[in-house]
Amino acid sequence: MKKIKCIPAVLLALGLIGFSTSGYSQSRTKGETTPVRVGSTILNLGIGVGADYRHSYGTGFGFKAAAEFGLWQAGPGVITLGPEIGGSFSNGGYYDDFRASTMVIAARAAWHYGWQVPGLDTYGGVSAGVGFHHYKYRNNQDFSYNETFPYFGGFLGASYFISPQFGFNAEVGYDITNFQVGVVFKLQ
Repeated sequence: MKKIKCIPAVLLALGLIGFSTSGYSQSRTKGETTPVRVGSTILNLGIGVGADYRHSYGTGFGFKAAAEFGLWQAGPGVITLGPEIGGSFSNGGYYDDFRASTMVIAARAAWHYGWQVPGLDTYGGVSAGVGFHHYKYRNNQDFSYNETFPYFGGFLGASYFISPQFGFNAEVGYDITNFQVGVVFKLQ
């Protein structure tokens, strides 16, 4: 629980670093405004509401990290491909000491578009991979169950870059998390 309390402080510190770059997103008025282009490398990290895998525990805490590489121009936007990893965790339920967790490793593809707003990146995409689900509980005796399953997801998101390399991100869908907020870094 102490680690979770540290996350807002880290996000605030990163945000202050980003604000010190003298209003990057407001200063650009000419040329390309979409932060994600062919050749871009993007890393986003987020926390939020985890997805309810296997309908065993309702919603709980979730996290996700994803990297995307801008590979192809597709009309006014860019198609990216990359890996993602994350998990969903929950306590509580119908039984005593119920605990559930799901870890997912997947590939994702997205189409990014900036709407001619400096610093804005909106996107939608799909993912596919493998999930590792575990739950345990006590109901007069201990029960524990592990399962590996094929994973498919979909998501919509938006990022707003406050500097050339840093921004804030929000994402919704059924993709490791149902809703998450976090930070995004443009590495290239």
